[in-house]
Amino acid sequence: MTADSASSLRGLYAITDSRLSPGERLLQHVEAALLGGAAVIQYRDKSASAARRLADATALRRLCRDHGALLIINDDVDLTEQVGADGVHLGRDDGSLTSARERLGKDAVIGVSCYNRLELAREAAACGADYIAFGRFFPSRIKPDAVQADAALLTAASAELGLPLVAIGGITPENGAPLIRAGADMLAVIHGVFGEADIRAACRRFTRLFEQEERPQ
Repeated sequence: MTADSASSLRGLYAITDSRLSPGERLLQHVEAALLGGAAVIQYRDKSASAARRLADATALRRLCRDHGALLIINDDVDLTEQVGADGVHLGRDDGSLTSARERLGKDAVIGVSCYNRLELAREAAACGADYIAFGRFFPSRIKPDAVQADAALLTAASAELGLPLVAIGGITPENGAPLIRAGADMLAVIHGVFGEADIRAACRRFTRLFEQEERPQ
């Protein structure tokens, strides 16, 4: 991971959803998020064809580069490599971190979902993860059955692992600040960004949280 990438791993981490930003609206919605201050965009689309995903990811790579933001691809190492995205995010069933690192190289940003389990985070850190994601922290519209995580997990992981931490799951501008105080470097948001009528304004509400909250000592 480069120094520039590392410095970008703080702030709003906006995750696309094809149900909220379909087809031709995707780029418009993502640009609004970037203008609102999103530091990271994750391209997540489980439904589109391979050709459509390639076209979307290529366009998003250019857009994120123009705005100085990182583009992370959800689950798909092949697509990450094809478009030269900044990195990939891996869930429980998305292949090994080690093989992704071999494919993408040392400068790629590789994040790993660890749900509510510190032991998974330890394993991911030992294998060279660049950030760890925990959650859900609050009831989620996108993944209502996801396991429950507690803010104390962020504090413990921050103290032990020394890696950037992402909190995800039902996060809003009203409930996000305590997660930052607990140790979250990034707040990952889907519906709270792309489900809002004014995406840019929604993102500004999130980015203000990082301006107001200090990192834990």
